[in-house]
Amino acid sequence: MDNIKYDRHFLMDTGTVVEFVKANTDFFDAGSKLNACEIGDGNINYVFKVWDEATGKSLVVKQADKLLRSSGRPLNPDRNRLEAEALKLQGELAAGFVPKIYNYNENMYALIMEDISEYKNLRTELQAERIFENFPEQITDFLVKSLLPTTDLLLCRQEKKERVKKFINTELCDISEDLVFTEPYYDYKKRNIITDGMEEFVEEKLYRDEKLKAEVGYLRNVFMNNAEALIHGDLHSGSIFINESGIKIIDPEFAFYGPIGYDVGNVLGNLFFSWANKLCTGSTNGRYMDWIAEVIPEIYNLFKQKLEAEMERLINFPIYNKSFQRRYAARVMEDSLGFAGTELIRRTVGDAKVAEIVSVTEVDRRVRLEKLIISFGIRLIKGRSMISSGEEMAEEFKRLVKYDI
Repeated sequence: MDNIKYDRHFLMDTGTVVEFVKANTDFFDAGSKLNACEIGDGNINYVFKVWDEATGKSLVVKQADKLLRSSGRPLNPDRNRLEAEALKLQGELAAGFVPKIYNYNENMYALIMEDISEYKNLRTELQAERIFENFPEQITDFLVKSLLPTTDLLLCRQEKKERVKKFINTELCDISEDLVFTEPYYDYKKRNIITDGMEEFVEEKLYRDEKLKAEVGYLRNVFMNNAEALIHGDLHSGSIFINESGIKIIDPEFAFYGPIGYDVGNVLGNLFFSWANKLCTGSTNGRYMDWIAEVIPEIYNLFKQKLEAEMERLINFPIYNKSFQRRYAARVMEDSLGFAGTELIRRTVGDAKVAEIVSVTEVDRRVRLEKLIISFGIRLIKGRSMISSGEEMAEEFKRLVKYDI
């Protein structure tokens, strides 16, 4: 294919993206009449859907710019290469759980991939109180299959070190280190957005609690220095798409070699947003409330069981014996709880909030919701070593609900 006209970066539109797809893939038949529209609503990238008018066959193009869309701040567009590499590897390890990759053009920082529009955003589906019985099995399968084989428990240690270098993601890790592990407790950039009526609570519970800061400091250090596995790095419920047949995990542009517990904790924390929202807004859907209360501890337990089983099945190195494996899994789960806590807190007081919070406009309910979420996040961070099952985690949340609501 002749890619000469794509030898340097320029921002595409709905016209030029059609020509780009024709030049960079054989996905559509020759002579197909193609249409395109922009479907992205994010702050960072441009996302286009391209389809054949006659057949409806379609794909998606995701292009990175050198500037943030909202602020114009410079940001390295190499993040799209990292995303493409991560999706390729995840597709090999956890087949069917991520979109297929058709092409990555490094000059254009543009990724051409499968259109997954038959799947719906999990956060939106949970807001609508839709139930997916197979979700715990699916998300824990993805987590174990995509994470464990990228560690040097299984991977040749030399190859793993090369991958660590390949996936260095300086700028997006900087974003997480600030927004997740620093600013909620030390608002040095003055970017936190505090709900009216929450100022004293945040000051006391987050800014002045030195014991909490020490625990967050530990988790921050783990995030920055434990190059354990190739993690997604931003696995919230908006990065999970779902339907009755399965799930698709998207947007690993924050991928890097970090702690396994960060991905697991992000999944758990974002499910607690749904549970807390429904409790504070008075949902009357008993079936959904029972399901969300059961699915969160089930995911914790299933992930731990599958991680331990896969380590026992796959690890052959005699130093990594069963005693080591049990301690390793226990440490991952402890980290997961701590990272779930930091996710809950940062989405509540930081500037990257979630729909489960911002959709609550009645002041008293909003304050109650935020106090519940922050209080639970603190308990997970401080008490993570005391929790050893999904049921114990859920009971901690229920005790807070009984006291606060």
